[in-house]
Amino acid sequence: MLRHTFRHLPGIGPAAERRLWRQGILSWDDWRDGRPRSLAAVYRPQAEELLARSRLALSAGEARFFAKLLKPPECWRLFPDFRQQSAYLDIETSGLGADAELSLLTLYDGYVATRYVNGENLADFAPDVARYAVLISFNGRRFDIPFLERALHIRLPQAQIDLCPVLRSLGYRGGLKKVEEALGIARGDLRGVDGLAAVYLWRRYRESGDRRFLETLSAYNFADTVNLERLMFIACRMKLAATPFADEFAEAFATPPPAPENPWRVWPECLPYYEK
Repeated sequence: MLRHTFRHLPGIGPAAERRLWRQGILSWDDWRDGRPRSLAAVYRPQAEELLARSRLALSAGEARFFAKLLKPPECWRLFPDFRQQSAYLDIETSGLGADAELSLLTLYDGYVATRYVNGENLADFAPDVARYAVLISFNGRRFDIPFLERALHIRLPQAQIDLCPVLRSLGYRGGLKKVEEALGIARGDLRGVDGLAAVYLWRRYRESGDRRFLETLSAYNFADTVNLERLMFIACRMKLAATPFADEFAEAFATPPPAPENPWRVWPECLPYYEK
């Protein structure tokens, strides 16, 4: 999709990009073969120079180049080109206050999910996440990524696709669970478990050492993370359907990715609202 994208160029917003497509300028190569008639002359030298750099960046796999130029709702355009170099992540914390600590997180690349737990293996996260060019989250630009960088004293320079603004641009508002429900993604045994329950589970685990609380929290975080893949797929397919390129990507987005089996058990008696 990036080769069809002009939104990262100066002077081109959504309406201007649609005009380019209607003029038959459907890719960067078409721009080279024929100047866009509707682009103001003042922007053309900058746009052409940036297109030349775009070709080099895409060839080199530099996702950050495009993420820095695209607005957050438009970063979904990275996904078709960088799907195999992307990872989904979600974190849990002990609360939202200034003294909150990172409790655990899951990193999932569409094949393997890895759990990182405070006090066990958090140090493994930095070298593991460095393998990926794109990080996909829900509200991660505002919360997960800055929290991780502070808590682990690391920098996460990867390109980001934050599904929160992407889905909002499609009309889906609210938190992750609300959006999942609207798009038909079921939670099974984790239905009704939320962020407050996650804080409770971590606190009870730290107080008691009972790993049933940790396992239930891990199951919840696993679902939060792997469901991002389904949301990314749905959002990208919906976005592509509104472009002239839907047929080009039809095969790649024909079948949603299967939901992986949750390796962690939910212990209902560990949940704060459990009734015997």
